[in-house]
Amino acid sequence: MASRTPKNRRGDIHSSLSATPSRIRRSNYDGPPRRNYNDLNSDVSHLDVPLSSAPALSAPAAPSDEPDEIRAIWGTTVNLAETMKLFREFLKGFKPKYRVAHDREHGVHTRAFATPEEGEETLYETYLRRMRQVGDTNLNLDMVNLLAYPPSRKLYNQLMKYPQEVIPAMDQVLKDLMLELADLDQQAGMEGMVGADGEAEIAEIMGRVYKVRPFGLPTVNMRDLNPTDTDKLVCIKGLVIRATPVIPDMKVAFFRCLTCSHTVQVEIDRGKIEEPARCPRDVCASVGTMSLVHNRCEFADRQVIRLQETPDVVPDGQTPHTVSLSVYDELVDVAKPGDRLVVCGIFRSIPVRVNPRQRNLKSLFKTYLDVVHVKLGGGGTLGFDRSTRPSGGDRLPGVGDGGDEEEDNVMEGRQSRKADIEAKLLELSRRPDIYELLAQSLAPSIWEMEDVKKGILLQLFGGTNKSIARGGGGGGPRYRGDINVLLVGDPGTSKSQILQYVHKIAPRGVYTSGKGSSAVGLTAYVTRDPDSKQLVLESGALVLSDGGVCCIDEFDKMSDATRSVLHEVMEQQTVSIAKAGIITTLNARTSILAAANPVGSKYDVNLPITRNIDLPPTLISRFDLLYLVLDRVDEAHDRKLAQHLVGLYLEETPGRGGDEVLASALCFFADVKELMDL
Repeated sequence: MASRTPKNRRGDIHSSLSATPSRIRRSNYDGPPRRNYNDLNSDVSHLDVPLSSAPALSAPAAPSDEPDEIRAIWGTTVNLAETMKLFREFLKGFKPKYRVAHDREHGVHTRAFATPEEGEETLYETYLRRMRQVGDTNLNLDMVNLLAYPPSRKLYNQLMKYPQEVIPAMDQVLKDLMLELADLDQQAGMEGMVGADGEAEIAEIMGRVYKVRPFGLPTVNMRDLNPTDTDKLVCIKGLVIRATPVIPDMKVAFFRCLTCSHTVQVEIDRGKIEEPARCPRDVCASVGTMSLVHNRCEFADRQVIRLQETPDVVPDGQTPHTVSLSVYDELVDVAKPGDRLVVCGIFRSIPVRVNPRQRNLKSLFKTYLDVVHVKLGGGGTLGFDRSTRPSGGDRLPGVGDGGDEEEDNVMEGRQSRKADIEAKLLELSRRPDIYELLAQSLAPSIWEMEDVKKGILLQLFGGTNKSIARGGGGGGPRYRGDINVLLVGDPGTSKSQILQYVHKIAPRGVYTSGKGSSAVGLTAYVTRDPDSKQLVLESGALVLSDGGVCCIDEFDKMSDATRSVLHEVMEQQTVSIAKAGIITTLNARTSILAAANPVGSKYDVNLPITRNIDLPPTLISRFDLLYLVLDRVDEAHDRKLAQHLVGLYLEETPGRGGDEVLASALCFFADVKELMDL
């Protein structure tokens, strides 16, 4: 018996549009006659199975020469057949030269093509062939490319306004083209597509569900999401503060009659599964006898992520907003708490029952985001510490753009760009003053403090974590490679400004104040999940900073109970928890950058350091670098400082080295991030 073509069972899109491909027109095929798996109006008469006596769910379609002309998005004049035709033309006709011309029109920096043929390559046909070779079923679609390609500009607005109907139509076109390209490659005799191998490859494509994952919309603040954005495609960015375990999400329910043992499958329809009220067999027709058989149902992976506003976009005096994200299938477990994300998804709103046993609903709806694309990193930060990431790396699903710049997408362009970055870094490394150059370029608006900047520069690059395999059953000791830095000095010496700067460019990290922090706020705390009503563990500031930098201001004003939790974190880089029946050890592989004031708020040069710093010796010993930042009383020094501060308001950049140092360092930090991502 031939396998049936699967319907579109995307978890993030609940659409009734079937994703079965259209008939393939094959002119030169001499093999055995192939069954038609693709007939949308098939009555399964070619299958050797008895027909069910269940009533038809829909009336048969009336015969028409143009049946697709009436398929439109409900309530609009958008023709789905035309939408599918536009997307098909886009996939077959888009070339990199259109994106370069679009970027130049809008003043975006682009690279020149090495050869004229590079700009004439059909980009997405290359992606589709790569998807077939690597066995991937996800295509990342940059929506800016839809705008850059003149015939498909109308498709950009349709995709943004009606994603629930347009994305399944794109999935169907994608599968059609996958089969068409496989058929053409088989006729051309391409390697791996000859004879039985080609037939097996085509049969495998028929059994897969292909998904288009759009991205590239301008990001909006999650505070600006309102009811007019419901069921539209939006793009937001934020910080992951909580991620649930994997939740099984039912896609196909399997029911069995308790009287006659007749079975029936019910597929999900717009997020709901309707239980049959009676047995569909006419000879039985028993009421209320259909029982759900769980081990015969089909499930998909689902995960709920809580995304919080990043501190740099929170208005003054307000608490950060949070949004719930629902990720499905390949996007599950891509992000962990503490990561910065840029997500593209469909804004949903669902009613909430007053009582689960009653039909009454609240007038306030619950909102969340069905995620279709995820990109790690919010931009403007350094690369991740690879030693703290998963062993297989941050593998995002999908072939194609993937969130990077368009010039990085083609493999040849990607390699050439990587070579350019490496050449630029090699040239920069040959400078004898590279250490001083980078130190001066770190926080250039802060005057002097070269020694402090050099220490923080070393902290940002970090060392190498070393683990010894030998030494007992659990292995040998682990030596941390992260550097902890403490700044102690007089008020008004820009200690807090340095902490803010480091927090902005660090890939992961949390900025907190000593007086406003508690022990559980730094490590982890137990709370009750609002959905499952179970006790769950919420990560604190140090756990969220795993693989980054935790900036702690007003370190001397911390309570002793709060400060005591730092002993384990700064040396063992773990957090041990034993609360409410939850016993675990969490990773906190973070560098700590702390700032404190001396005793009496003013450093006394006549007293030794131990009497000026009101911190326990056991905690001071865990800081690798300790800097004294003093406010010297000197008229010439104060005059230079005043000139520097006034110069910040002028058009020209003040300070030694001028624009060259700042530009070189910014390029360096950006190139390091890109090189680590390549």
